[in-house]
Amino acid sequence: MPRRLIVSAVAALTALGLAAPAAAAEPLNYVALGDSYSAASGVLPSDPSAPLLCLRSSLNYPHVIASSTGARLTDVTCGAAETKHFASAQYPGVPPQLAAVGADTDVVTMTIGGNDSGVFIGAILACGSAGIVTLGHGSPCRNIYGSYFENTVRNTTYPALVAALQAVRARAPGADVAILGYPWILPPSVGCFDKMPIATGDVPYVRSLQATLNDAIARAAAATGATYVDMNAASNGHDACTPVGTRWIEPVLQGTNPVVVHPNALGEANMAAQAVATLGL
Repeated sequence: MPRRLIVSAVAALTALGLAAPAAAAEPLNYVALGDSYSAASGVLPSDPSAPLLCLRSSLNYPHVIASSTGARLTDVTCGAAETKHFASAQYPGVPPQLAAVGADTDVVTMTIGGNDSGVFIGAILACGSAGIVTLGHGSPCRNIYGSYFENTVRNTTYPALVAALQAVRARAPGADVAILGYPWILPPSVGCFDKMPIATGDVPYVRSLQATLNDAIARAAAATGATYVDMNAASNGHDACTPVGTRWIEPVLQGTNPVVVHPNALGEANMAAQAVATLGL
């Protein structure tokens, strides 16, 4: 059929409301980067395609996002990852995470920064040990470390986050890049020594450290044109001291996740929901 007649036929069908439906949109190319909070380390079932050392779950928030949006997921999240593992291999046979990102990438998500310099995880371990020594009394961790942890986040973790986000943007200039904050681990003031062995006076200290880390993540996102997915308000009241079915983070003791102080499946689902809403997917 000549092109002029095809155009006329399509116009006539459109006028009658009989034109064929538009072709289905191509699924988004979605790359998930990040650490154990992205990988949902310890949450079963495990992702059979993941390297064993990465402890990646098939219920992590990237899988939940891909399932709910129909995106085509490439998941390279890996437990214990630091920002440096975007550009360098974390384990033998595990490529740098940025190798998964390219010009055809549409969406990138991540949680990262909590392992850098061993500060955030190091603080949890140090404060837990100090709390056990004092049987939960006083603020031994704050007394020993003072502003050390928060200063390291501001002076070392923050520029590393900026560099990591810039590297993602350089490889995928057209992608929507989102970085999630970390859901609250502890409540604002009153802890739960039976589940989280942090001394009473150190509960606000650890909470403040996490607030400083999330602030660094938010500022790094703003500095690089990335989207910050704020978990502060959403996760309030869902910390490790709350009951099963309410908490999003599993405690050190009496928890259900062998990888302690990490999100459970409920936490991962809510991280996914917050990311989807913020990005408008």
